[in-house]
Amino acid sequence: MQKKLMALFSLLIIFALVTGCAANEEPKEEAKKSGNKTDEVFKIGALPDQNAADLSRSMDVLAKHLGKETGMKVEYVPSVDYAALVTAFERGEIDMAWFGGLTGVQARNLVPEAEAFAQRPRDKEFHSIFIAQTSVKADKLEDLQGVNFTFGSESSTSGHLMPRYYLKEAGIDPDKDFDGDPSYSGSHDKTYKLVESGSFKAGVLNEAVWEAAVAEKKVDLNKVKVVYKTPSYYDYHWIINNVDDKFGNGTGDSMKKAILDIDKDDQDLKEFLSLFQTDSFIETKNENYKTIEQVAKDLGIIK
Repeated sequence: MQKKLMALFSLLIIFALVTGCAANEEPKEEAKKSGNKTDEVFKIGALPDQNAADLSRSMDVLAKHLGKETGMKVEYVPSVDYAALVTAFERGEIDMAWFGGLTGVQARNLVPEAEAFAQRPRDKEFHSIFIAQTSVKADKLEDLQGVNFTFGSESSTSGHLMPRYYLKEAGIDPDKDFDGDPSYSGSHDKTYKLVESGSFKAGVLNEAVWEAAVAEKKVDLNKVKVVYKTPSYYDYHWIINNVDDKFGNGTGDSMKKAILDIDKDDQDLKEFLSLFQTDSFIETKNENYKTIEQVAKDLGIIK
């Protein structure tokens, strides 16, 4: 009898251990599926095309919001320049990023499974603004021939790629027809400051940064004027990496939804939306940037 009781007791212990393990495994599996209960940190990035401190502060606000909406640990990782952001995205060190048209194309060429999914409404019809010192006699692109000139970053869509294209359309070869080789300021806010200070007679930057600088009186319109506004093109957008394999099924969808559901009335996002000059994001897709890719190939910027 005692042997039977001991055997029964052993079976009960084994059953408890097995069912206990199964119970412990189930939440882990569910956590993996949800993508919201992992210890992995979901990392976001953005083009460093504006004041670094302002950008970092605003992106930290967004990271906190995304964490709240998805239940994940979200962290903003700054990049020193455009190329560094593309490289970090390729390596999987950045899971989702705010790219320009050109850098977005470069990133997706390196990570074919990556997806462009959101943009500001204005990015469907974006423009570059050519500026010059008010003392320069220039009312159209052709008049900029012979001046010293600065682009933004070499990898910038609105600060280099499309401006170079429109300069060539106007008969100006940037590598031959300016006063010396063109410079590259590195960011849009530096461009208008360099022209304002007299370091360069003319330059080009994206319309959003220019409009903000004018509205906030950061640029002296007695010293700087607009010469030309380009035709429209697709530009900035959010791209998400292949995150489901890393964080669990549904992670990509939850992050995309969190971006697309951003509400202009959310007071916690006020600073972020102000810097990004929008009150919402709309859907986009990879195909929208085919023209950017073709222009970059035609100009020899990408192969």
